[in-house]
This record gives sequence, structure tokens and C-alpha cells, in this order.
Amino acid sequence: MTSKVRTSSALDVQGKSSITDCMIICTGTSSRHVMSIADHVVQESRAAGLLPLGVEGENSADWIVVDLGDVIVHVMQEESRRLYELEKLWS
Repeated sequence: MTSKVRTSSALDVQGKSSITDCMIICTGTSSRHVMSIADHVVQESRAAGLLPLGVEGENSADWIVVDLGDVIVHVMQEESRRLYELEKLWS
């Protein structure tokens, strides 16, 4: 599944964010793809013994956030990623 992610980046936000140390931002090609990527992140996290603290945005599937504590994964459609520019905001 991760090979199907369109683009991804990891941001070290330690010292910039009070809620996490790292953000992973990736792009899916459609709402179904975004949901599938987020589900895969949750499944793999659980398989590794890491329980997600929360998952937000599943209803719209335009931008889904998986909170793993020290790492937050943002799975976004391309339009949302361009609009919110998280890399620019947190770099």
C-alpha cells in the first residue's frame, strides 16, 4: 500500500509543536485511496503494538489524521495538501 502513496514527507517538529515530535504527510489520489492509506497506517501500527490515540476526518476522507502520539500521520488529497501547505507551516 505504501508504494501507492503519491508523495510523502516527514517533518521534525520537535520544539515547534507541543503535541508531537514528528509529522508524516502523504498524498492519496482519491477519497477512497486516502481512506485506504489511513486504514493501512492504523493496521500496521496495531500490528507493531502501537495503538493509535485517535483518527480524525474519516467521514470526509479529504484529510485524515492518525495520531500515534510522538508521530502524527496526515493523509491528504492533493488539493488539500496544496491548500494547507503543512510542510511550509511547520518548516
